[in-house]
Amino acid sequence: MSKGTKVPGYMQGKGSRNPRGIIGDREIRYKCSLQNTILDVLRGRPGWQEVPGQNNIQPNVNQANPKQAGSGSTTQGTTSGYKGSFQSIPPITRNSDGDWDFYWCDREWLAQNYDTMFLYEHQKILHFRNHYELTRKNLMVKNLKRLKKQTERELGKAEGQSFEFFPTTYELPSEYHIFVEEFKKNPGIIWIMKPAARAQGRGIFLFRRLKDITDWKKGEYQPLSDPNREVPETYVVQRYIENPYLIGGRKFDVRVYVLVVSYNPLKVWLYRSGFARFSNTRFSLDSIEDTYVHLTNVAIQKNAPDYDPDKGCKWSTQQLRKYLSAKHGVEAVKKAFKGIDNIIIKSLQSVQKIIINDKHCFEMYGYDVLFDSDLKPWLIEINASPSLTASGKEDYDLKFGLLNDLLNVLDLENRLTGKEKRVGGWDLLWEDGPILADDGNMECAPNGTTASIPNSFLGCHNERKRQLRELYTAAQSIKKS
Repeated sequence: MSKGTKVPGYMQGKGSRNPRGIIGDREIRYKCSLQNTILDVLRGRPGWQEVPGQNNIQPNVNQANPKQAGSGSTTQGTTSGYKGSFQSIPPITRNSDGDWDFYWCDREWLAQNYDTMFLYEHQKILHFRNHYELTRKNLMVKNLKRLKKQTERELGKAEGQSFEFFPTTYELPSEYHIFVEEFKKNPGIIWIMKPAARAQGRGIFLFRRLKDITDWKKGEYQPLSDPNREVPETYVVQRYIENPYLIGGRKFDVRVYVLVVSYNPLKVWLYRSGFARFSNTRFSLDSIEDTYVHLTNVAIQKNAPDYDPDKGCKWSTQQLRKYLSAKHGVEAVKKAFKGIDNIIIKSLQSVQKIIINDKHCFEMYGYDVLFDSDLKPWLIEINASPSLTASGKEDYDLKFGLLNDLLNVLDLENRLTGKEKRVGGWDLLWEDGPILADDGNMECAPNGTTASIPNSFLGCHNERKRQLRELYTAAQSIKKS
């Protein structure tokens, strides 16, 4: 096929083929722009071959400080276990020759190259073109508010209550005056300021007085009289959840992994394992300026004077679910976790018609969810590039299995039937509608009942290796027959 007949990936027809041949009877060639667990997974995957050249790896600016990564030995510039060392790697250069099958790229590379690159039928690449519609804090809330209003208009106010999972939020500076009116209606409550496009807790602070933010950005929320004046950074201001659920007196949130392989139709997978991130200091509203009390980000907590890097501040989602079930009962916890399912689906539906759906793209989101004292889940934010740098062996094992199973779901090797509801630790949650479970999970389904229960097992037992062996054996038998 001549270069003149190529079209952009998102316009690609089914008839196109890579001159190198269809995957299935050859190795799978991959590129990776990060140097952490995902590179370990790719390099350890049988039948996968790294595309040679200097355009494969660059340090991930969204991950932990390289100095925190340890000094373990490296192989081909990647990590050894979870103690990887960062090296000085040349940045990615543009390469649209299509000589790869799978590319775990970073967001910056995609933004610079997506509109000008050509994708063949079988190629897969991380991130949808405008993923930020869901992962920028201001756009996420804007899209949720729009879908909520549409739902109330079409189905009534009662149905709109299913969107009551994000705090009262305003965008600054554009909604500053609306925020001031709301602020004056509720004197004395605590608000939290967050930069719309930053990560790892940077730039976040709490306040009780309007004076605290007028002094902070004095004059920047007034009309811009000087055309040469720099436009202020976009922030969101949210009503702070003052009654978080506490364990051992400490606040925590839950990291939930969600895989979207298509927006049209919407097809969503939910990973069984995740973790709860705890603050390093006991919770108190008396010291709202103390980030170690109120922010659970590992990037913040690891700088606490008494932080233990070996112990960390994490529980597995399985540990958390067991603890909550023992304290509040299985049914109460099922209701709480069902609320997380609702958060995931509603948030994805809010951008379903906006995201540029490309069959070559997929997205692994990191949802951050907070429980309040009534076990109600609240959506804090959604990350397009959740950290894949491990903080310890358990964290490394979790992320290694997570990423390996993600590649199993994408199935570039064509080993599955395409009708699976579970692949390793990933459960199919939604495919143009809710998915119901086929078989029970004694830990999460009381009395082993499976009647009309959703195919959602967050925090349940995750015996992924055995499940994969049985899955591939069954798939191979079906294909032979």
